[in-house]
Amino acid sequence: MRCCLPFAASLALLFSSVTAWAQPSAATAPLTKFKSPVLTTPIPAPPPKRELRGVWIATVENIDWPSRRNLTPEQQRQEYIRMLDQQQRTGINAVFVQVRPASDAFYQSSLEPWSKWLTGQQGKAPGWDPLPFLIEEAHKRNMEFHAWFNPYRGSTDTTTARLAPNHPYRQHPEWFFRYSGKLLYNPGLPEVRNYITKIIMDVVRRYDIDGVHFDDYFYPYPDPGQVIRDERAFAQYNEQKLSLPDWRRRNVNQLVQQVHDSIDAEKRWVKFGISPFGVWMNQASHPDGSDTKAFQGHTGLYADALEWLRQGWVDYVLPQLYWSTNFKLASYATLIEWWSRNRYDRHLYIGHGAYRMFESTKSDTTWRNPGELPKQVRLNRSYPTDISGSVFFSAKSVLNNPLKTTDSLRENLFRYPALLPTMPWKDAVPPRTPQGLTLVRASGPVTLTWRPGPAAADGDSAHAFVVYRFARGEQPTPDDPKHILLIQPRAGRNNFTFVDTTAQASIDYAYYITAIDRLQNESGPTRVTTLGSAAGPVIAQSDAEPAAAATPPVVPTPPVAAEPAVIEKPGTTKITSSAGNVTVKTKTKTKKRGFFGRLFGR
Repeated sequence: MRCCLPFAASLALLFSSVTAWAQPSAATAPLTKFKSPVLTTPIPAPPPKRELRGVWIATVENIDWPSRRNLTPEQQRQEYIRMLDQQQRTGINAVFVQVRPASDAFYQSSLEPWSKWLTGQQGKAPGWDPLPFLIEEAHKRNMEFHAWFNPYRGSTDTTTARLAPNHPYRQHPEWFFRYSGKLLYNPGLPEVRNYITKIIMDVVRRYDIDGVHFDDYFYPYPDPGQVIRDERAFAQYNEQKLSLPDWRRRNVNQLVQQVHDSIDAEKRWVKFGISPFGVWMNQASHPDGSDTKAFQGHTGLYADALEWLRQGWVDYVLPQLYWSTNFKLASYATLIEWWSRNRYDRHLYIGHGAYRMFESTKSDTTWRNPGELPKQVRLNRSYPTDISGSVFFSAKSVLNNPLKTTDSLRENLFRYPALLPTMPWKDAVPPRTPQGLTLVRASGPVTLTWRPGPAAADGDSAHAFVVYRFARGEQPTPDDPKHILLIQPRAGRNNFTFVDTTAQASIDYAYYITAIDRLQNESGPTRVTTLGSAAGPVIAQSDAEPAAAATPPVVPTPPVAAEPAVIEKPGTTKITSSAGNVTVKTKTKTKKRGFFGRLFGR
């Protein structure tokens, strides 16, 4: 993330006209896509059922966590718990945690030293392995955990005397070059690419992460007077006789492909995504670029995000669009329209600069408007088939509630829960429907119990469960998140109980429970109702299989009986209530699949 740069320097960099790099690669094919009109006013839309809502948790320079280098392990744990609790209340469902900020580790590693931002001294052990705890606490809160790696930064300074004895520079100084006061890995060396892939795969194999994430640092952001010293690698490893810019882009592409293929072969459910600089190319430099006048990731960082998308080497792209809707050089609205046209059927999330609202700069005063960030989220939702979510930089900025924006997210835009978007190119097989759903209601509260179904055809079991509730007369639909009461992680359990304390005694409800797998595919539902509660206590069981109907079912509206009632319907439970005694008999009826298959995507 660029937030570590002094603002004046970063502003000059981001919006300078870099004419020396303006020529696109000869290998860059025209995109020739239809250009959609740019939306500057959000189109009103209902809250989405599926949307990634994330925050970056930066560890470099102790930006977000841990807040200081001298915290005890218990203080580190409590600080992280408080952060996740607050993010959960905001509606966040994914965290991108920086586990390798500078060739160091926030986890137990035999390959790289412990981070100085964890213990105060690089290589000093913290007395525990934080990563399993960080992952587990995120999963408890239904948050995906993406392990964020900075692939090429070796050190934030060039004082090698402070590097730990097991820092890679000690064994392989030839892998690095110095640039603008930092040690950086040389992307042109095959052994460097192999090593970085090895580092990432070590974490993929040993820890239960949901994703691997890269930020925007590939080749370094240009600094006047600085030169990348990669002449020897260029001469030795340029068999195709590419130009220097094309060769550097090829080096980055090779790492991206190598990491993608390695992850996919090891754990197919682990996602791989990158957060590139927000501008690929300006239209003045490439006919298929965006209508912007800014620094260009393709030529300035040798990061060809469109090539990664074309080739399917990433599962998502998360461009950093840290500009307002009124910033003319790189308008937020212009850029989301451009990225939405160029995502190549991979997920597109948008990176928002929440930290910008704390700045006093005169360059973009729109950030002083408390409605700007909510407007950006609403604009994203104006592209419901193309933009799948938002990620905010950084966690601390969201927690500090700038201009009451976090309140706006919690109380309005993120008021209802959201499932994460599916990735059918990785897995499109839903899990089995939950089994054994029962309902008990004595007065107001409703108690549900159930258990997971068997493994699906692809071997996947339920990863979590979604509980929906519909009141009498409401049309059941899986698309409205207002009806989601709970998203319950499985966490290795086989028996589940949920008590709906918000149920009103005078109202009948239908409850639908579905299972979701690791990649968020959703099963068909199993259903149970409180029908008959007007006559006394209710004990009910779901159908043996998800019901099917030619027309959408509604929650029945039974007559209120003054005398004990007998209610019986085919395929459901017969309930006889008299003088407080309840007799339960279950009849099942095989029904054809149909409506529920269409309703819940089976």
